[in-house]
Amino acid sequence: MSRKKANGVAAAADAQPLLAKGSTRKRFSNAGDPEHATKRQRPVLEGRTDFSRWRLHDDHSRHTWRYLENDDEVKEWPQSYADKYFLGLPLNLPDLPKPRNPLDAVRNGLSFFEKLQLPSGHWGCEYGGPMFLLPCVVFSWYATKTPIPWYYATEIKNYLFARAHPEDGGWGLHIEGETSAFGIVLNYTVLRIVGVDADHPVMVKARATLHKLGGATHSPHWAKWWLAVLGVANWDLVNPVPPELWLLPDWVPFAPWRWWIHMRMVYLPMGYLWSRRWHAEENDLIRSLRKELFVEDWDKINWAGNRNTIHPRDNYHPKSWLLNLLNWILVAIWIPLFRLKVIAIKAEAWAMQLIEYENANTDCLDLATVSGPMNLVCLYARDGPDSYAVRRHKERSHEFLWVKDEGLLANGTNGVQCWDTAFAIQTVMDAGLTTDPLYRPMLLKALEFLEDQQIRDDVVDQDKCYRQQRKGAWAFSNKDQGYAVSDCVSEALKSVIILQKTPGFPTLIEDSRIFDAIDTLLTYQNPNGSCSSYEPPRAGPWMEKLNAAEVFGRIMVEYEYPECTTAVVTALSLFHKHWPEHRAKEIEKFIDRAVSWIKSNQRSHGGWYGSWGICFTYATMFALESLASTGETYGNSTHAKRGCEFLLSKQREDGGWSEHYKACETATYIEHPSGSQVVMTAWALIGLMKADYPDMEPIRKGIKLIMERQQPNGEWLQEAIEGVFNKSCMISYPNYKFTFPMKALGMFARRYPGRQ
Repeated sequence: MSRKKANGVAAAADAQPLLAKGSTRKRFSNAGDPEHATKRQRPVLEGRTDFSRWRLHDDHSRHTWRYLENDDEVKEWPQSYADKYFLGLPLNLPDLPKPRNPLDAVRNGLSFFEKLQLPSGHWGCEYGGPMFLLPCVVFSWYATKTPIPWYYATEIKNYLFARAHPEDGGWGLHIEGETSAFGIVLNYTVLRIVGVDADHPVMVKARATLHKLGGATHSPHWAKWWLAVLGVANWDLVNPVPPELWLLPDWVPFAPWRWWIHMRMVYLPMGYLWSRRWHAEENDLIRSLRKELFVEDWDKINWAGNRNTIHPRDNYHPKSWLLNLLNWILVAIWIPLFRLKVIAIKAEAWAMQLIEYENANTDCLDLATVSGPMNLVCLYARDGPDSYAVRRHKERSHEFLWVKDEGLLANGTNGVQCWDTAFAIQTVMDAGLTTDPLYRPMLLKALEFLEDQQIRDDVVDQDKCYRQQRKGAWAFSNKDQGYAVSDCVSEALKSVIILQKTPGFPTLIEDSRIFDAIDTLLTYQNPNGSCSSYEPPRAGPWMEKLNAAEVFGRIMVEYEYPECTTAVVTALSLFHKHWPEHRAKEIEKFIDRAVSWIKSNQRSHGGWYGSWGICFTYATMFALESLASTGETYGNSTHAKRGCEFLLSKQREDGGWSEHYKACETATYIEHPSGSQVVMTAWALIGLMKADYPDMEPIRKGIKLIMERQQPNGEWLQEAIEGVFNKSCMISYPNYKFTFPMKALGMFARRYPGRQ
């Protein structure tokens, strides 16, 4: 009866008027509960939720998972194939005819994959992997006294239990990583917040491992910062994060506006709360965590003396002598002698102004799953619980969450909507099936989605908030998030051009909007010809000497990427083919310089290092595509030939490829111990075929492996993790196991028609 009564309250809250702002319409998180801001409720945990009651709500690409506690709602809103697939529930699909050739396998794959297309026309999926994302969301809720529904708490518990290391019981930086102090401190605390008792066997095991690693004093900077925000640690444990760096003139070589976008957007809230030394309200749980997470007696810990204490396993990028010196100067000289209150207040005010620019440009969604929750706590600390920005942030935080068979996790951003949809369209094109009427409805919905998601304007106050031009661009996820990325713009633009130049498809995006995208793409080239991700680098790699994160590499500034460079080159090449007069000389020069850089970036073994996928296999595929777009292939280019020979040297006996994530960390090709992977096999085959490698046999062997791994219903099963960022953290791209194998199969079918 108590659960039913609670449901009635929830239903009443859900019936409150909608809040409209801009292009979005959302309900307040706790509308109808005037005391929500002062409550901190411990969730009631169940064994697990009823997965038949979960639904993914797609509001024009804004994903939120809903749990239907009312039986009538369950009947009125049946689960889709996509819901069931994401949740690991049986789809009960019939077996498809066994494919006789690669094109049949593509058709079977599309038969399955089109069932996962969401109502607004895109493909969504889990974008998890990092084990520090969910803690950011949960900690922000706890610090702002946001109630956590029992069904969230239950599935958070289940996910973290499922992801605990089977031997030592801990968690790592990502789902395939070694147990670390970082992973245990964050996720143990999450489990305590959602209601798991300290004496639960899972907690006892994890805590014992943490203590062997030295306890929370041995965790890295980000963990110490969050513990200080929660009040579990003293702020003296945290190395300085002075927001007054934002007051430096723009010409200063290390001014924060020059940092990589994710780094500077995380530094903003970190600096604001560090400066205010704000922390959540102390209570019994916080006092208990002080005893559980630390090896030492909490009252006797030398907080300042442990600022630089870190377990070697977490210390992927040790602090440089320069950073240690600067931290000493800040602590010993700047803070006690020169950091006047007026300076601190001015710095805090400007940091908050930059956060407000971010709120305005993303409707309180923010860049990603780390900075967004941090900004929520900043706004709560300044404004209290009832401001629009606080309430809107709480609403939008649900868009970072994802439910799967293991439980509830947090994605790296609010999704992969534009990125994966672009690849899905190109998969059909590479198989020569864009004119097949069977796939027209699916493709038309995808085109309509990309039309809707094109960003039509630059951000407000672009120069003040240090943003890159974006008019005409596409984001990685959706236009609400609104951060243009060079390869996301490129892949979406290619897909739009492909479909709009295919007979039978409408022209939804007129030439002027295509030109806007090109104008933005042309701003991405670096002085050496390469392209980066969000914006051209604003400082050099020397800035890594100021990298304080410890667990990540290549995080302080933008870098040059063969993947991004290739995407822009191929997009410009396709555009130039159809609009040969528009900015022709600039485009030709851009392509020539970019391909020259691709050649210069080739490693001595013939491959290219990848920064967004694992690792040499991924980047080499893109690099060979770049060379091919200008006519350089195996037969006439030493660079293409060496790239092909590198890939062929890594082919396994069964015809597949298998690269381990450790290759990203060490910059050395490392075989995956589990054997060949369909995604990496597809990447290698695509590279070989783009380069016109003349011998069909090694390609045929790889195609055979991909076909053998395909399931009778047309799908491929999930294998090892596919993506990476900042060298050390892996991230999942589950749709890659559909798009890239089908792309490889389709290319083979067109290159070798009639082959079995």
